Amino acid sequence: MAEQQTPSGADEEDGTSRSARLRQSLSSHLRSRGWDPLDEDTRKYRSRARSSLRFVLQRGLFRALVRANVTQTVQVARRVKSVRGPFVLVANHTSHLDAPLLAEGLPWAQARFLSTGVAADYWFRPWYKRLFVRLLFNAYPIDRDGSRKNSGFSRRLLRSGVPILVFPEGGRQKTGVMGEFKPGAAALASGVGIPIIPAALVGGYEAMPKGRSWPKPGRPPVGVVFGDPMMAHEGESVVDYMERVRAQVVDLYESTYEQILGPESGPREENR
Repeated sequence: MAEQQTPSGADEEDGTSRSARLRQSLSSHLRSRGWDPLDEDTRKYRSRARSSLRFVLQRGLFRALVRANVTQTVQVARRVKSVRGPFVLVANHTSHLDAPLLAEGLPWAQARFLSTGVAADYWFRPWYKRLFVRLLFNAYPIDRDGSRKNSGFSRRLLRSGVPILVFPEGGRQKTGVMGEFKPGAAALASGVGIPIIPAALVGGYEAMPKGRSWPKPGRPPVGVVFGDPMMAHEGESVVDYMERVRAQVVDLYESTYEQILGPESGPREENR
């Protein structure tokens, strides 16, 4: 996706092109400065011991389980590997397969501390569920009861150098059609000054639609496609930024649909 160009005069003033500044903005040296120090609540999300255990669970046991039940395809844009430090991973939400596919499909250098927000009332109250999602997805709680007990924690994680996964549709797709994207992820990314990595899940709805607790038999094809990192343009509203991200996710989905599901996969629903 082409980046918006800055006026040539502005580039001449500082001697740096916008594309060069964008590459610099993703570098570890620049992004390692100014992050908030870890505290009691955020330190566990950057734990090296936990990330090592998560590597074994995600890349070993869980990957074997996923590949025994679906035929998996992963595509990663080259510039994803240039991202260092926190980012917001934004994807469409097709099924319960999505979070594990994204977590174990992303290169480990970027996925090492990736944290996923989960419903506090369902996943964090029973200790065994809390242990499961924390070990497997580095999960943090999101309030659904209006209590706002964990309000602002996503931003705290990003400010502490922890990338997060967001499904901006707000829930799993019910018909296989991509919904509108709420602008919260764009607000977080632009507010902290970090990139968004767009990703498309392809075939998740077909393999495991809402209502199923396990993929359909026959190892159905499922793919995850990671696109180039995106930064907010100067003066761009969070709504426009989120629309631009959604358009990129749609393009990733549409351009790989037949490749992943096969030429005889049938007509897909209109996402645009």
